Amino acid sequence: MLDHGTLDTGHVNPVDALRHRMRHSAAHIMADAVLKLFPEAKMGIGPPIHDGFYYDFDVSRPFTPEDLERIEELMNETISASHSFLREEISREDAKELFAGQPYKLEIIDGLADEETLTIYRHSDFVDLCQGPHIDNSGDIPAVKLLSVAGAYWRGDERRPMLQRIYGTAFESTEALADHLARLEEAERRDHRVLGRQLGLFSIHDEIGPGLIVWHPKGGRVRTIIEDYWRDLHYRRGYDILYSPHIGRAQLWETSGHLDFYRENMYAPIDVDDQEYFLKPMNCPFHIMVYRSSLRSYRELPLRYAELGTVYRYERSGVLHGLMRVRGFTQDDAHIFCRPDQVVSEVDGVLDLTFELLKDFGFTDYSISLSTRPEKAVGDPELWDHATASLRQALEGRNLSFDMDEGGGAFYGPKIDIHITDALGRSWQCTTVQFDFNLPERFDLVYQDSEGGRSRPYMVHRAILGSVERFMGILIEHYAGAFPLWLAPVQAVVIPIADRHIEYAEVVKTGLAEAGFRVEVDGRSERMNLKIRNAQMQKVPYMLVVGDREQEDSAVSVRHREEGDLGGMALEALVERLNGELARK
Repeated sequence: MLDHGTLDTGHVNPVDALRHRMRHSAAHIMADAVLKLFPEAKMGIGPPIHDGFYYDFDVSRPFTPEDLERIEELMNETISASHSFLREEISREDAKELFAGQPYKLEIIDGLADEETLTIYRHSDFVDLCQGPHIDNSGDIPAVKLLSVAGAYWRGDERRPMLQRIYGTAFESTEALADHLARLEEAERRDHRVLGRQLGLFSIHDEIGPGLIVWHPKGGRVRTIIEDYWRDLHYRRGYDILYSPHIGRAQLWETSGHLDFYRENMYAPIDVDDQEYFLKPMNCPFHIMVYRSSLRSYRELPLRYAELGTVYRYERSGVLHGLMRVRGFTQDDAHIFCRPDQVVSEVDGVLDLTFELLKDFGFTDYSISLSTRPEKAVGDPELWDHATASLRQALEGRNLSFDMDEGGGAFYGPKIDIHITDALGRSWQCTTVQFDFNLPERFDLVYQDSEGGRSRPYMVHRAILGSVERFMGILIEHYAGAFPLWLAPVQAVVIPIADRHIEYAEVVKTGLAEAGFRVEVDGRSERMNLKIRNAQMQKVPYMLVVGDREQEDSAVSVRHREEGDLGGMALEALVERLNGELARK
């Protein structure tokens, strides 16, 4: 039951803890400033988030850039005044009286029915319903900046009012803030949604539906390269590749437990022959049915089933984000069924595959966490202990450093999460190795053991990319759209200087294509420099200019998108260079 993940916030250290309190306090200071400028504003919530904070407001008109400037000025006045943050506990009745004019706060109070006392924080004349923690004094915020405004449904529900969300950030120094703003500018330049459109990779259309991706020819080419690489790697690692339907009968999802525990993320049923069918949110039950298709012997295990399976999950419209959060996505799913004595070697094999794949895609910096049994869990505690010890043994056997997330496992099994770091230093959780003690019980999975009896196999869920869509979004931003040669949808563009050189350009293209390269000819009646600039804008690795001299010498004049002019080169020498670059991935 793997999810396709979110941007990872990393592990807490003292600097992160300080920033958390500082940003939480900055959110209160911002709300104070908004109420001074807009006394009629109704406050929603204002939490610290990764790299910043936000606060939601119900106001009569949208905030303008000029409003943000004035709000930030008032915030800095409060910071300069050095007001103390004071924590108080009050009764429910007093809280309702205190926030009588704030309907969203009253709704939060009503939702805390089990709490006898509530916590508030004050600074100057401002008070907010809050659990904290905060810094001691408003003057302890050296650098603050408001960044943007966006719409946000109250409690993330599109049936509720649309509020105005102001985003900001705060840092322990002006230098740290400046570095962060520079990273934001670079992140904006690398935004996969913008590059996806500019490079002709993918699009999303209201006519089709939000969160549903249409792949264009170049994006389809990159995706095919990723998937072909994935399949080849899995076959080499002893996996069998499956294909499963996009829908299944309600009975299947009742047995798996999805209708009981995951229904809100599933789409409405489809009526087929008076039977309810559901779009699949997971691939697991289908792989289990393949396992159950015959009685398995201990000699057959392990069985490794993998699938690039497209699944559909209902995501709130407010969380949809390009390729990163979608409603239909292809998960690089795999399930391993094995005996207890095979668990360590199977986990070790998954780690082998993972690190090979991540390295080939350009990710060598990562962090690892091991999550253990939560308070509410299914399965024999001894099985949990054995599975957790197996995960730990596999990691320690490689001398890998990892953090323990005590009690952070899913209710159905312990797991390893691997968080990759991209070119901007952002951490993304993609790879998960997850034991499952729930589904084998629900589907009564067994194998014939060496003594002729029936034993329950261990089942391991496993995803490396997370989802093809999200991983593609990460790749686009990691490389700023300039994919390495092996992933580039177009590896070279042949640019004829004049129309009379088009025929030779086609000869060059044919020769390179026969050598296995992806090549186009830009035969437009445009100036050569414009064609080169267009190829640069399209992030094409190589530009091959051909004119009279190149045609006479059966050569090309080579430009590289990063190295610039490489001079004239015979076709044989160019092929050797390209193959050498491909060999290095």
